[in-house]
Amino acid sequence: MSDIDLPPRLTALTFHGPLSEARAARLTQRLTRTSPATVIDIGCGWGELMLRVLDAAPGATGLGIDVNVDDLARGRGNAEARGLADRAEFVEESASGTTRGPADLVLCLGASHALSDAAPPHHTAAALRALRSLVTPGGRVLLGEGFWQRTPNVAELAAMWPDASAGEYHDLAGLVDISIDAGFRPVWIETANNDEWEEFESGYQSDLEEWLSVNGDQPVAAETRERVDRHRATWLSGYRGVLGLAYLTLAPVG
Repeated sequence: MSDIDLPPRLTALTFHGPLSEARAARLTQRLTRTSPATVIDIGCGWGELMLRVLDAAPGATGLGIDVNVDDLARGRGNAEARGLADRAEFVEESASGTTRGPADLVLCLGASHALSDAAPPHHTAAALRALRSLVTPGGRVLLGEGFWQRTPNVAELAAMWPDASAGEYHDLAGLVDISIDAGFRPVWIETANNDEWEEFESGYQSDLEEWLSVNGDQPVAAETRERVDRHRATWLSGYRGVLGLAYLTLAPVG
């Protein structure tokens, strides 16, 4: 990119999703009540929540699975900095059909697509069945999954991603129902709030916007500017206040 440095990537985000510090602390406390000895994080990114669970569960080991090498490297670096490198492993591989596990705690935050290639919304049910096979009896699954807070209108769908449709997600009740059908009981149901979404979306773009404020008039910035502007429009004119994210703490039946 000529003499211009590439923009940094996601440095403003602690979590790769709409998750606040307060909710993360509550989730960590709840998920460690069962004293998990093994943790698997599906589509882990840099595995921030997994590392917090390991901090709170002395002796537990964690395995993060993802295909993004940069995120995995960030996770390994964070584990090393916190003295968790001997208990946290990050591996570059697909989670589809994984033979890893079972584990006492399985995290799958915004990554159900990594467990199934079925078309939405059927991929969620398939992912839940896969998660049921990955968790030990008496263990827990934390599923972070999208749902429609309300049915999107035609203009909102047109502003979203290509081929967005009203049938692409369940509503919250439907999401909980398919979790039960997959062999779980929903021991806790919560959803990301507006503040969490705004912090995530702003943080997701922040590095690029800062970079564009300095380099935006350079020819090499055109592609980045177009991508950032498109994503912002997709959020603000499309799924803002329409797409939700549920955090379901699930206990396997039997």
